[in-house]
Amino acid sequence: MKTSRHCFICDLKQDSKLIEEYKAYHKKVWPEIIESIKNAGIVDMEIYLHSNRLYMIMEVNEDYNAEIKAKNDAENPKVQEWEKLMWNYQQAIPSAEPGQKWVPMELIFKL
Repeated sequence: MKTSRHCFICDLKQDSKLIEEYKAYHKKVWPEIIESIKNAGIVDMEIYLHSNRLYMIMEVNEDYNAEIKAKNDAENPKVQEWEKLMWNYQQAIPSAEPGQKWVPMELIFKL
């Protein structure tokens, strides 16, 4: 099955205690969140941290549709609970649109 990669960027609040809490949550992501991710056609996901900047890399299959995932997430109370909790730690990058959390990155080089 063919996959494609999507990369996003987001910031955490510049607070070492909050950053450590955020990392702890991601060591034990709720099963409902994992299920939502997998059901959307996301076959792999990694989040990297540097200082307070997050980089998310997603590998998705042909079933992945960002609009459908967003709709399903909006209708899923557990996903909404997780997203609300994560906003305690996250903040939008300066170039984000209002309400936008994870901002897509542009691929400019590939070996």
